[in-house]
Amino acid sequence: MVLLGTKDAMHDSPAPSGLQPHIHDGVVALRAPTQAWSRADGTMGDGPIDGVYHSDVRVVDRMRVLVDGRPGEHIATLVDDASTVRFIALHRELEVRETADPDIRSTLTRSVGPDGVTHAFEIDSRLGRPLEVEIAIELRADLSPMDAVKGGRAVSTAPRMAIEEPASIRWHDDAVRVVLSAPSADIELTGNGGIRIAWVLEIPARGSGIVQFTITAEDDLAVVRAATGPTPWRTPDLRDADDRLARWVARALQDLDALRMQTTLAPGHEFLAAGAPWYLTLFGRDAIWSARMLLPLGTGIALGTLRALATLQGRARVVETAEQPGKILHELRRAPLEIPDEDVTLPPRYYGTVDATPLWVTLLAETADAGAAEADIEPLLPNLEAALAWMRDYGDSDGDGLLEYVDESGHGLSNQGWKDSGDSVQWRDGALAQGPIALCEVQAYAFEAAMRGADLLERFGRDGREWREWAERLAARFRASFWIDDPDGAYPAIALDRDKRPVDTLTSNLGHLLGTGLLDERERALVAKRLVSPELDSGYGLRTMSTRSAGYWALSYHGGSVWTHDTAIAIRGLAIDGFTAEAERLAEGLIKAAVAYDYRVPELHAGDSIAHGGTPVPYPAACRPQAWSAAAAVTVLASTRPDLLPGLAR
Repeated sequence: MVLLGTKDAMHDSPAPSGLQPHIHDGVVALRAPTQAWSRADGTMGDGPIDGVYHSDVRVVDRMRVLVDGRPGEHIATLVDDASTVRFIALHRELEVRETADPDIRSTLTRSVGPDGVTHAFEIDSRLGRPLEVEIAIELRADLSPMDAVKGGRAVSTAPRMAIEEPASIRWHDDAVRVVLSAPSADIELTGNGGIRIAWVLEIPARGSGIVQFTITAEDDLAVVRAATGPTPWRTPDLRDADDRLARWVARALQDLDALRMQTTLAPGHEFLAAGAPWYLTLFGRDAIWSARMLLPLGTGIALGTLRALATLQGRARVVETAEQPGKILHELRRAPLEIPDEDVTLPPRYYGTVDATPLWVTLLAETADAGAAEADIEPLLPNLEAALAWMRDYGDSDGDGLLEYVDESGHGLSNQGWKDSGDSVQWRDGALAQGPIALCEVQAYAFEAAMRGADLLERFGRDGREWREWAERLAARFRASFWIDDPDGAYPAIALDRDKRPVDTLTSNLGHLLGTGLLDERERALVAKRLVSPELDSGYGLRTMSTRSAGYWALSYHGGSVWTHDTAIAIRGLAIDGFTAEAERLAEGLIKAAVAYDYRVPELHAGDSIAHGGTPVPYPAACRPQAWSAAAAVTVLASTRPDLLPGLAR
């Protein structure tokens, strides 16, 4: 019996072809590198993101449950933790109506592990008579790559499939193998990748019955896999904290646990995957910032991140991959990533980032300061020296004393700071800046890396004078080049363009300058004042671009939206530099956003003002959970209630 494709079956996704899926209304359960996305009722297929994914491959793209041929009436979705979701439904068509109360309900429990997903479907009845019902699961096998799903280009084609005994079915391509096991079920192939599994279930009077099936997957091309062992951080005691912040931290730590991964090249070195659904892999910048934010809870994830990235540190100059000696990786993939609309093709191991290298150095120094054993730090000193040398020899490509970037391959990322979209570096009139680009925050990262790297070298008996002198020259160059006069007070430009002109748009980037030591007292005060001005502070966090800029748009990815981690970095810097009131003001905005998003704050949201009322408007393609958005909860805690974190590192 072929149900898929008929009017009564799961219907095609309504998303227009070629557009990135909206995921803000999807429900996710995950344990990296596996994730499952669905609608609020647990069905898969009505949203373009829907499906079960493993290792950046979608292995199922449709699923629904029928009881005697009919779906239930969904009444609740319960998120138990990052990996487990329950979907509650009623089945009044099975009842003999005697009261208004529902007598039969079902619970579909979706539990995701690193290698697959288990679904348990249970029916509870309070009827005084037994029931015999057919439970049918209809789904469709798929092997679409994640980048095709993200680009709106996924076309489900029936993979190679075979029914096996007992009660299982397999499908595969040359790298990925999937097994569906459904004990005691009848399994039928329904064409075009469709699968129907069914049980006849006896439910006793005032009793219950349950069936379950499991989907597991393997990928021979996997470059990352799940972390093993206990969570490498301590859980803070938040009984005396703001209840909203305590809830945010608790939810964030659950999500971060589900994002723990290791590379296949260096097993045992844990890091945090960037975020679901698009980035369940190693991203240098994201992993470093997430680890920095979690340092108040211990050094475990920081050491794992440092080591994982050290094993992949650049050794040669390769234009196609942007690799250079001493450079820290940008991202790691199982296959090349193609973005046709932007003429971008990134190799599986890609180094196109200007900031991951200085950030790695600072994370190493902070990890040492946070109490890591010398035996854990000393083996990484050669990597430290190579990273510092990269800043001098390659990061400063034109010898002007500043770090800049340019894509030499012609098909890499045109912008290589954390705001890496093509239109992220604009003049105030909306014109795009031309590269090579020297970002303001990257100079702060480099200054801090050189100064703290020098301290660390000297702690181990090595000479750090060269790097202090280098940092002082960078600071002088920054002070002479980046500041823009303005009636409301001077502020740092977002960047210098190829002609070394300060790009005059006011952006959130300036928040990253605080806490690094680059700015003097007067400059820090000017930046702090700007951060809490109405043009940047939305009330739910910092806008990425001032509302006074021509390019501002509340739903622009990097030109007006609010990024949680971006605001948290500013909060951290404000707290370090003594601007307590400003830090608490921005922290309150993030906490309000956390409440609105049920404490799972997405990667970003719209930059509309809180004065407009309601709740923050979602950015519909934002990742959630996302590592540095989740880790931001710990930064807010550490910056506003350090008394709750004894032994807090700088």
